[in-house]
Amino acid sequence: MSTPPAPTVEKLSFRRFTDGDSKWDSWREQIFQASYSHKCPTYIQSTPPCQGSCPSGEDIRGYLNIVRGIEKPAAGMNWQEYAWRRLTDANPFPSVMGRVCPAPCETGCNRNEVEDHVGINSVEHFLGEYAIANKLGFSAASVATGKKVAVIGGGPAGLSCAYQLARIGHEVTVFDEHEHLGGMMRYGIPGFRTPREVLDAEIQRIVDMGVKTRLKCRIGTDITLEAIRSEFDAVFLGMGAQSGRPLPAPGGDAPNVVTATAFLRAFNDGRLRHVGRHVVVIGGGDTSIDVATVARRLGHIGHAKPTDFPELAIGGHLAHDAAVVSAKQGAEVTLTSVFNVNQMQANKHEIEQAQAEGIAIRGGLAPVCVVKDADGRGVALRVAQCEAKFVGGKLEIKVIEGTEEDIPADLIVSAIGQAVDFTGLEEFDNGRGAVSADKNYQVGGKPGIFAGGDVLRPHLLTTAIGHGAIAADGIDRFLRGEDQGKRPKIDVHAFDLKRKMIERGLSFSEAHEPMHGTDRSNVAIHNYDDRSERYVIPHDELYLGHFGFTPRLRRKVITLTQETALGNFGERIEPLSEADVVAEAKRCMSCGMCFECDNCVVYCPQLAVVRVPKKEATMGRYVYTDYDRCIGCHICKDVCPTGYIQMGLGE
Repeated sequence: MSTPPAPTVEKLSFRRFTDGDSKWDSWREQIFQASYSHKCPTYIQSTPPCQGSCPSGEDIRGYLNIVRGIEKPAAGMNWQEYAWRRLTDANPFPSVMGRVCPAPCETGCNRNEVEDHVGINSVEHFLGEYAIANKLGFSAASVATGKKVAVIGGGPAGLSCAYQLARIGHEVTVFDEHEHLGGMMRYGIPGFRTPREVLDAEIQRIVDMGVKTRLKCRIGTDITLEAIRSEFDAVFLGMGAQSGRPLPAPGGDAPNVVTATAFLRAFNDGRLRHVGRHVVVIGGGDTSIDVATVARRLGHIGHAKPTDFPELAIGGHLAHDAAVVSAKQGAEVTLTSVFNVNQMQANKHEIEQAQAEGIAIRGGLAPVCVVKDADGRGVALRVAQCEAKFVGGKLEIKVIEGTEEDIPADLIVSAIGQAVDFTGLEEFDNGRGAVSADKNYQVGGKPGIFAGGDVLRPHLLTTAIGHGAIAADGIDRFLRGEDQGKRPKIDVHAFDLKRKMIERGLSFSEAHEPMHGTDRSNVAIHNYDDRSERYVIPHDELYLGHFGFTPRLRRKVITLTQETALGNFGERIEPLSEADVVAEAKRCMSCGMCFECDNCVVYCPQLAVVRVPKKEATMGRYVYTDYDRCIGCHICKDVCPTGYIQMGLGE
């Protein structure tokens, strides 16, 4: 009997040609025409997918290349400050966002095709901490424009907009109904995730630029919108969506059924110090995880009197007495979602941390009603198994009959979404509980009125920061009397070769576009083109074989247990050391931008690819091609790890 052949095991390979290829598709006819080549190297700057995935539009590749030592700082500045300033061109809250951002940039990272993404959040966290420790600040504009802008709402969108406008030179006043600035960063996220001293430091930098504030001032109550329009040249609406959506189920009006935003605000204000023995949270997003973990830490007190009920503190009627807190015991917290646990929108890491703390997370359950006692308080949440899916962008929930059960509850928290409070600003309500704006975030039919953040669509903090920055650009154009124009297809901050040449003291001819050279021009780099506004480079444009397996350096995360969570409000995440941050940044593949590996120089058979003389070289201007030698063999493109070299016209 013959022995069957052993199964073939295919090893991971990044070869351009596969085994069995026997025919060479010659490009000779296309390459050689008379005495010159039509396919020679061009140098193309593209957007890496990390930046394309970042709602704030950070120049992630840029500051990673600074941290790793490839791009050199401007004169008189160390790399830490230079990287921080590159980062904060887009996002003035790196220390906060390095802690709480779910990092869509890391999901998009091309390094995932090799082993694991680059720890972008870790680098951001380190740079933010460095800036606070070394008291780095932002510089106000040297010349004032004389224009005044009102920013309504001191959350991430409003503060981002104020920051960008102050950099330009406009006079900005931020109006906020709360006692402190920060919006959802302060009142919607617990302090053990965003330490208040960190948040305060990053907000104070913006105020120190000359941004004025009017706190505990509500539009429509303390000042009219008409008064603001008469005093200011433009207005930004960034008041957020800080009203929670009530539970849409019978019995949802019980006094101990509260919204997530009200719960977190009461906790962050210091009014809420304990909860009931049984807490049920309905949601599935990051906010519901925050509520559940806070409830787990707060615990409950035995033999609670009616004056100790948590809903009284949440409603603002009576703050909890701190004297009884020492007698707290652990609370049993259950989080339910209509989606299965692996389909929940919350960050996977946060879900795992919550489960480790003893929080029961149950997916595939829909609320049916609140079971009340004789006094009208909820004593249980009745749920049923369900199937949930989106059809045409709308959520459809099918309840499975006969699967109902009651989950005991002393406090029920609805974390199913947020709503905008339009009191005093009713004219901006589009009828769907939001504000409508164009791609420049200008409100339709309202010249000089712009909006951003959760008033457009509740989303991530980093999304609100991006909205504020883009709106600031639109406001500046409006104040200058310019047309809004069309936003780039890929709206991110990107490496600026012109700025780099100026930093190095290099000159270029103003008669040429400095970002687009030719083979005979020294204005930038010959046949250089910046396509960052329109092209995100995928992993298959890179030479992945250049990159060896390098494990990601992870930050230390303190994982609590059911026993240690009670009363533990310490920070759970620690920044990387400086050495580890540099090592982690070196894992970046610099997609779409030269990182000076010398492959093209080493492997060119014609010696046509040459380093730019050191006195003329900058980041992105490291090599050039001698087209008198180049034969268009495309080897340089094949061995370029970053996809920076493309084959194009060499004339």
